Amino acid sequence: MNIIKQASYNKKDFTVEGREYQFKGFIEVEKVSLRHRLFGQDQFTAVIHRELIHRPEAAGVLIYHDRQEKFALIEQFRIGAIDDAESPWQLEIIAGVLDGDESAENCIRRESLEESGCELDALQHLFSFYPSAGACSELFHLYAAQAELPEHGGIFGMPDEGENIQLHIFNYADLPELLASGRLKNAPVIMALQWLQQKIHTIKSV
Repeated sequence: MNIIKQASYNKKDFTVEGREYQFKGFIEVEKVSLRHRLFGQDQFTAVIHRELIHRPEAAGVLIYHDRQEKFALIEQFRIGAIDDAESPWQLEIIAGVLDGDESAENCIRRESLEESGCELDALQHLFSFYPSAGACSELFHLYAAQAELPEHGGIFGMPDEGENIQLHIFNYADLPELLASGRLKNAPVIMALQWLQQKIHTIKSV
């Protein structure tokens, strides 16, 4: 059975009436006026207006090691979590923005060295997804990779880019508590650790 469901509509089923940039910086904000087809009808919506946040493509990687039974996460200050009830210092996987025409794989290898000191060889692509398609154009590529992990974490990042990153090394045994703790609050790290938990369970079941 083919379980891949095609989208109900495609690019022919909406029209853009106007686009206008409201702000241009590291991110860009654009006002888009458009009409799109309604489900189950031949009609289109009236003109609707949406703000669209443009961010470059990004990629991230969960670094783990089956023999060591460990995985790595980083912690850093995040402006998007500045109003978080607990802390704007977030636990995440290693990630970064693609530089120009850079591939996701090259981006990950570069970021891994900068944020953990780990060199990566084989990369496994897990998912590519829109973290917040309701307002943002960013496409995120999620990978996993095995690498020899240090016994303890450390401080990494590029100070000239304002980075101050703490590397944490966790045991596989920490996974259930970490996932249930509420400490993880961004999609890539939750998806990556759920994937790792399923992988570990599958290996133990064989």
